[in-house]
Amino acid sequence: MSSRGKRKDEDVRASDDESETHAPAKKVAKPADDSDQSDDIVVCNISKNRRVSVRNWNGKIWIDIREFYVKDGKTLPGKKGISLSVDQWNTLRNHAEDIEKALSDLS
Repeated sequence: MSSRGKRKDEDVRASDDESETHAPAKKVAKPADDSDQSDDIVVCNISKNRRVSVRNWNGKIWIDIREFYVKDGKTLPGKKGISLSVDQWNTLRNHAEDIEKALSDLS
């Protein structure tokens, strides 16, 4: 066997030894986000399961448009939705007339 083969074997053994000394990262369950106890201000319900809210998260204000679901009697936020920063919200709001025009053109 060539010296290259031995070196590869040594590298494999070294990496095997490293995996034994480093335990895999533990998954920590996220605490349940109870929407009733958060700083959300519900602005309006768009439909049965969709709502617009303004919230303070990590020291920043967000406009949240999101679907919600009910589990064990609690209303919880779903994955489907978007959180806009105040700057993004202002950009969208400034283009409201353009959006209205596009809607009327397509209707």
